Amino acid sequence: MVVIGLGRFGSALAVELVNGGHQVLGIDSDERLVQAMSSQLTHVVTADTTDEETLRELGVQDMDSAVVAIGADLESSILTTSLLLQLGVKQVWAKSNSTSHGRILEQLGAHHVIFPEKEMGRRVAHMVSGESLDYVHIDEDFVMVKCESPVQFDGKNLAELKIRSTYGVTVVAVSHGDGNYVPAFPETVLSTGDHLVIAGRKKPLDEFVQLD
Repeated sequence: MVVIGLGRFGSALAVELVNGGHQVLGIDSDERLVQAMSSQLTHVVTADTTDEETLRELGVQDMDSAVVAIGADLESSILTTSLLLQLGVKQVWAKSNSTSHGRILEQLGAHHVIFPEKEMGRRVAHMVSGESLDYVHIDEDFVMVKCESPVQFDGKNLAELKIRSTYGVTVVAVSHGDGNYVPAFPETVLSTGDHLVIAGRKKPLDEFVQLD
C-alpha cells in the first residue's frame, strides 16, 4: 500500500502499518520528511503526486490501498485523490482538514474520508470530562468506550447483572487492574477498579458510563 504525505499523521500511520506487517511505500514532496522516514518504511520516494505520469512510474495503479495524508495543501490533496481514483486504486483513504474539504473528497469518490482532528477532539472530550477512559466512534451512533466498572457491580458476574437487557450495551472485555484485557463471559466476575470495554448505541452507552 502507499501513504502519500509523511507529516505527523501520515508518518505515524505508515509506521503502524509497517509494524503490522504491511509493505508500505511512503511518498512526500518534502525531501526532509522522506529522509526522516527512510529507515522506517519499506520504500520512500520524493515525488509530486499531482502528476499522473509520476504516479504511474511509481506503480501506484497496482496498489490495493492508498492513503492521502497530505496536510495543509488542499489543492494537492484533491488532485492526488482524483488521480488515484482515475488510476483505479481499489481503496482510497483521504485525510480531510475541514468539512468543506471532506465534502469535496467525498464528491470525488474517495472510498473513505478521514477527519482525524474532529475524531480526536470528540474522543478526548469524553476523557477530559471524566466520563470514560477512552471513547471511539465506530459510526455516528455506535461507540466503544473504556470505563471503570461501577461500584454497584462489585462481586457480581455478568450473567447476574444482565447488562445488555438492562442497559442496552454489551461488555466486550475486562481488565482486572493489571492492564491486560480479556474477553468478557457470562461467568466473569466484576470488581471495583476493573476497567470495562463497552459497545453500544451512543445514548444508552453515555447513560451507562454515568453509573456510580
